[in-house]
Amino acid sequence: MKVKFVLTMDDVEIDDHKIDQVVLDWETDVDQEEILELSHKWITSKNFLTTRMEGLTRVGESSLMIEPLEEDKNVEW
Repeated sequence: MKVKFVLTMDDVEIDDHKIDQVVLDWETDVDQEEILELSHKWITSKNFLTTRMEGLTRVGESSLMIEPLEEDKNVEW
């Protein structure tokens, strides 16, 4: 299924540069299991972003929005 991700990060530090806000959005094809896995890691990992983004050393607040763009007839939410 095609989904849109929107990642918003406030009070960010990247390679010693302070940035008020960074917003990244992208579309990709994923299955329900991948979405559930990503959501679980996002919720349970304190350093989810800083361990995955090179140069990112600090994030004040962040949010991740996952929006379905097309329905998968086989998925039961």
